[in-house]
Amino acid sequence: MTNTGGDAPRLDTKTGDDGETGLLYGGRVSKADPRAEAYGAIDEAVSALGLARALAAEPRVCETIELLQRHLFTAAAELATAPEHRDRLTTHFGAVTPEMTQRLEALIDDLQAQTELPRAFVLPGDTPASGALDLARAIVRRAERRAVALGEAGLLHGPEMLRYLNRASDLLFILARHQDRHLPYNRV
Repeated sequence: MTNTGGDAPRLDTKTGDDGETGLLYGGRVSKADPRAEAYGAIDEAVSALGLARALAAEPRVCETIELLQRHLFTAAAELATAPEHRDRLTTHFGAVTPEMTQRLEALIDDLQAQTELPRAFVLPGDTPASGALDLARAIVRRAERRAVALGEAGLLHGPEMLRYLNRASDLLFILARHQDRHLPYNRV
């Protein structure tokens, strides 16, 4: 977005018309760059989680989804930052931390204690909310695969991003099952 003086920022900046996009804190890359692919997948997951939150009725499920959305914004910002600008990222936004991963692990443990897990594959979509959660889980898995590629290319700061994304998808699986815990599983 660009600002045209005192007016509201413009949505159509036209800076991406050539197939490039800006990284956070500077630098331009192709929209097909592995970083753009990774943070783009996270953006998709955040949107799917927004749908899940709008569809979920249980306050605890909604609160957990909102926490994940906020965390994933942090993860996307980290992926959209060139390694040489990491210090600016941590000053303004923060980065994915072991504490964030541990918080997801605690949520997983708590939900698992309350939710019977299926002994077979589950066909997603028993309810709109769980279907949206499963969609978000699949998108987070794609973001994780893209982050693995970034790590292999030396473009990740460390392994915490991978741990976090792995736990996030695990949490989304159990959260979808928790959402539908009173229904019989539609098994494959």
